[in-house]
Amino acid sequence: MDNQNDVSVGKLTALLLIGISTFGMAPIMVRFATDTDPLALAALRTGFAVLFLFPFWFPQRKSISELKSLGISRFLLALTGICLGLHFTFWIASLNYTSVASASVLVTIHPVMLIVAESLIFKRRFRGIVWVGVVVAFAGSALLGIADDASLEAFPNALFGNALALTAAVIFVIYFMLGRKIRQYTEWLDYVFYVYLYATITSLSLAILWVGGIPAISGTALLVGVGLALGPTILGHGSINFAVKYVSPTLLSTLVLSEGVFAAVAAYFIFGEIPSTLSIGAMTIILFGVSLTWYKRVKRAEA
Repeated sequence: MDNQNDVSVGKLTALLLIGISTFGMAPIMVRFATDTDPLALAALRTGFAVLFLFPFWFPQRKSISELKSLGISRFLLALTGICLGLHFTFWIASLNYTSVASASVLVTIHPVMLIVAESLIFKRRFRGIVWVGVVVAFAGSALLGIADDASLEAFPNALFGNALALTAAVIFVIYFMLGRKIRQYTEWLDYVFYVYLYATITSLSLAILWVGGIPAISGTALLVGVGLALGPTILGHGSINFAVKYVSPTLLSTLVLSEGVFAAVAAYFIFGEIPSTLSIGAMTIILFGVSLTWYKRVKRAEA
């Protein structure tokens, strides 16, 4: 098991900076492979990650039975992987219908959702300003959907794409909370290998059912799959999965908010995507709402 005493603040910080910097490139990469079914692309992303990790995992692997003896539920491990596969699938699909900026901002609304989940499930109390932030952030999300649907001619189905991105955010919250629990009992490599494996099985199964057979995959999609596996998946999600054992999920989730800003700037220079004034205003409202949720630290409810 990872030794917490051996993980310094500096090491975690450096790892997270490297990992988070790759998140913003994910929507840019996906946009180059829109000729391939989103389900297939999600399977490529996690499938290549499994292949790249296999040589490192195999010599020191732990079987499912061994993990069970450490207190890890096989069902929860599989459910975590299924959630990740669904998260990738919904998010990648959203980029076929809405702008990079909108998809990136909406999929990173999960810090607010985590606050709600922690309040209801773990009985944690929050100051009034935190709940104001929740209302503001979701109001901004609704405004963004309306703005894109009305003003972006390049994305006539932007409202549907935004709904897909928001669904991906909800699933990410479940995935993150499950991962926090499981990572307390297992090493990083065993955890991510099995989770990515279950995610691959989920995405591939859905892709086969959706198209009625093996989906067609272009050469560009293969390259994008490799890039997504090495960057946003292994480095990006991998760094988060490593740190979640030592750092609060809610704190980590705020770091991912940088993806929306980075992706929007990159999309402007690469694709010439210029969000409308109303969309920019909605994104500002969302980020402002999230910032309010962290104005004061969380207070754990008294027993």
